[in-house]
Amino acid sequence: MDLKARKAFFEKEGYLVVENLLSAAEVETCQAEIHCLHQFAAGQESDPEKERAAVARRHVQQEPFATDETQGNNLPVLRKAENTRQYSEVFRDLAQHPKLIRVVQELIGTDDLLLFRSTLMFKPAFHGSSHGLHQDSAYWPMEPPNLVTVSIALNDATVENGCFKVIPRSHLWGMQSWGHIARQQDAVLTDQKEVSEQQMDVPLSAGSALFFHSLMVHGSGPNTTPNPRNTALYAYFSPQVRYVPKDGRPGEKTFPVVAGLNGKTELTLVAQT
Repeated sequence: MDLKARKAFFEKEGYLVVENLLSAAEVETCQAEIHCLHQFAAGQESDPEKERAAVARRHVQQEPFATDETQGNNLPVLRKAENTRQYSEVFRDLAQHPKLIRVVQELIGTDDLLLFRSTLMFKPAFHGSSHGLHQDSAYWPMEPPNLVTVSIALNDATVENGCFKVIPRSHLWGMQSWGHIARQQDAVLTDQKEVSEQQMDVPLSAGSALFFHSLMVHGSGPNTTPNPRNTALYAYFSPQVRYVPKDGRPGEKTFPVVAGLNGKTELTLVAQT
């Protein structure tokens, strides 16, 4: 699929799969860093890593529906790690991977890119809970809702270990309300039957990626296998998207620049009054 066809598919369907975005060696580096972050969460870091580990612990979240508190090697059962660029050079660099940035620039239609979100999502072996169907932009203070998220599979993502599910063309539905995302392993992904019937599994091989519009309805099932399913998630936007805080949030926010903008490293967006 050439560049023009890829963008046309994304605009029509709301998503795009890019195979082998990362090499096997890059995937292995990411997996080693994920193991390190789990050690940090367990307080197993070495003395030189004390400061980095303390920052990381402030951004990890336990799996809320896990039946056990720990997994192998007494490591915690984690659901996610937010703001990874603050404490992980590996995942800070991955957010600006040249192959990744080229695709996002192509889909958004600009060389200037800001980073909205830098996250790791974990589905631990036998524990990973379901993620209810939702639209990211329903939770994000950004308008217009024209962000692009990429989910990079850091090991094989299958139906059995909770790969992404999407509803093609749902980015054209407009904004809707979805409620809680984290759900029990055996819970349905949505109470809306007509929506549930349209979901489609998107299995990925390790190193491949799913790009999707921030209005795309998506979710994922539970991990019922003995193998974890780990994903690096990044969300990008152009400077034309505005910051519109609600519920007493600060009137301005600074975002990292990952491409363009004359070499700036960050940009502060101020809410219009």
